[in-house]
Amino acid sequence: MGPIHHSQLSGWWGRCAVWTVVFPLALAAQDPPVVFRTEVNLVRLLTTVRDPAGRLVGGLQREDFTVYDNGVRQEIAVFERTTAQPLSVALLMDTSASIAKELRVAVLSVKRFLNGLLKEGNPRDEIALFTFNHAVQQHTSFTRNISLIEQRVKPLRAESGTSLYDAIHLVARELERRDGRHVIVVVTDGGDTTSYYTYQDALEAAHRADAPIYSLLLTPITNEAGRNVGGENALKTLGESTGGRLFLTSVGAEMDQALENILRELRTQYLLGYYPRGIPRSSSRFHTVRVELSQPGLRAVTRTGYFRAVE
Repeated sequence: MGPIHHSQLSGWWGRCAVWTVVFPLALAAQDPPVVFRTEVNLVRLLTTVRDPAGRLVGGLQREDFTVYDNGVRQEIAVFERTTAQPLSVALLMDTSASIAKELRVAVLSVKRFLNGLLKEGNPRDEIALFTFNHAVQQHTSFTRNISLIEQRVKPLRAESGTSLYDAIHLVARELERRDGRHVIVVVTDGGDTTSYYTYQDALEAAHRADAPIYSLLLTPITNEAGRNVGGENALKTLGESTGGRLFLTSVGAEMDQALENILRELRTQYLLGYYPRGIPRSSSRFHTVRVELSQPGLRAVTRTGYFRAVE
């Protein structure tokens, strides 16, 4: 697939119409997945639980969780510990000119992450590789073919521009059509500079796809005068709002550790699901969600809410 320039996005919906035909046909050939579809108005919350020391907590029961939608307590209809729902991971790699020096080493860490993800867990887990600079390019469809992904990662070259929001918007639309769990992993060294879509567009698309955003911000500058604070804050709030995280890291061992932490979180997620009930009608399209735990000191990390369907 060729690059998508922001100047070409006016014709984007035409491309989506084509892809809408192609992707479901490919999925139809697979075994029917055990999934919960959003068409039946089930709100799904992929949730990570940590103790006061920041350690992941497993083994909790349904009764340990309480869910509130716009302040109204909800009945948890679906509960899974260490959910086995298959993962669709969209890997977004920044190939802007500013990352040129770190790109080769970053690719090595990404390869190790891909191998760890696909050699463990659900046999239906799949990854798609995207890159972004002044344009967004999809290098593979969602696949378990590690060799193919590694072939496409190896020749990556840095160019100008950083269309981060365009990339998130694009992959979120792809993830929204897929069953199971959705995750966006971003490897970048700074903020957006060339996107057609806005921060709010990207955030809403990620919410609609129920896709937590995990960002690895490479080689952060500790001096406030030299840091891209705006880009860093954008990545931080994208993570917090969707149930993901921002990692400030350098290439090499630190990046390996950050990717290992992401993998560990993905393997210890709880799945909470509920059908919204008793919520007063509101003019707001966005419903805020809160998850509380019965055990003192434990903290639930999940998305902050969801966009209700347009009536």
